[in-house]
Amino acid sequence: MKYVDRVIEEYKVKDASQPEFIQAMEEVIKSVEVIFDNHPEYENMAILERLLEPERTIKFKVPWIDDKGVTHVNRGYRIQYNSALGPYKGGIRFHPSVTESVLKFLGLEQTFKNALTNLPMGGGKGGSDFDPINKSELEIMRFCQSYMTELYRHIGENVDVPAGDMGVGAREIGYLFGQYRRITGASDRGVLTGKGVGYGGSLVRTQATGYGILYLATEVLKKFNIDPKGKRTIISGSGVVGTYAAEKATELGLKIVGMSDITGYILDEDFDINIIKELQKKKPFVFKDYVKVAQRGEFFPGSIYDTDVKVDIVMPCATQNEINLERARRLVKNGMFMMAEGANMPNSNEAIEYFLKNDIIVVPGKAGNAGGVATSGLEMTQNSTRLYWSAEEVDSKLKDIMHNIHQQCLTIMDEYNIDQKNYVAAANIAGVQKVIDAMIAQGDY
Repeated sequence: MKYVDRVIEEYKVKDASQPEFIQAMEEVIKSVEVIFDNHPEYENMAILERLLEPERTIKFKVPWIDDKGVTHVNRGYRIQYNSALGPYKGGIRFHPSVTESVLKFLGLEQTFKNALTNLPMGGGKGGSDFDPINKSELEIMRFCQSYMTELYRHIGENVDVPAGDMGVGAREIGYLFGQYRRITGASDRGVLTGKGVGYGGSLVRTQATGYGILYLATEVLKKFNIDPKGKRTIISGSGVVGTYAAEKATELGLKIVGMSDITGYILDEDFDINIIKELQKKKPFVFKDYVKVAQRGEFFPGSIYDTDVKVDIVMPCATQNEINLERARRLVKNGMFMMAEGANMPNSNEAIEYFLKNDIIVVPGKAGNAGGVATSGLEMTQNSTRLYWSAEEVDSKLKDIMHNIHQQCLTIMDEYNIDQKNYVAAANIAGVQKVIDAMIAQGDY
């Protein structure tokens, strides 16, 4: 049995209770099989096993008191995956779906995503099964403080630099940073990214993931001599990533015809993201109120991927496994020629395989949504050098990073004779090889 196949089968048994991790591991490892074909010596070095095992998995309890004085206990995690390229770097996620399996898959993806940015960052991920929905400001603050009371001993600007993720925005990062500062007595601004601009945060960080997707997507379209103007686009997710992807898409001339959130989706031939941004300022944010305000379009419950709307470009920006094989078939039938992932692993492995077999351009999340962590890296640089860059400076650096990611993919496509539409394999090979080279150079045995 080939080395890659053997390791995949071993991990399917070893981590049978971790389906998300198994899915991510299989997708990445199968797409980089050529690396191990070219380097048979990697088997004796157990390179794959060393890549797949986190360097450290930290699991802890997070007790907190609600506004009624009742004590609750959640599970907290930090997966420090790989530090060959720099300090562990990756978000903190607060969501009921958080498990060790989910965080391992995210940490694995993060390791190779960070490698693509060419910034000195390793990979990690953390979070809790705490649900911030319908919690008061004080409850969220108390939870963040309890979470950091354990986490602080495991992080630092040269060790592990967490950021925000699903359920963790600037507000939560502020509470986490404040508790870290109180416990340690050090105003160590470089220990967290995604901070408020007034105390060490970077301009453009909020928009970076969404903008980065479009910067890379337009590079890809340019390669195929495709004009983005007027291309019919749907975006799933109306959080930070989806919102700013829609904003930049509109600015670049794409025609958004549909958008969704957890409650359902809106179809509108003249979709206006500015209406969504205004609605988001209201608490609670009611997505379907778009129709009332715009006085056009229609709201439907369910997934936008279950509708038959003609579409050219699809940008899933919500969560993992939104698109299965059945939905993939529908998207291809409806005319999609490009899939640009904004979320982490939004497509099942079967869906990705179907897209590639049907000559669809596929830009994976580890390349497409790298703009967020890239700008976190730029925030780390500003903190370390005590500098503050303008929005124009940060945006320019972000564009350069996304351009460089595209160039890395093109180089790999040529070197390994990969199909020019298969950015999945190209991005995976580029990221994985960079981490392997660093591990070997450092004698990481």
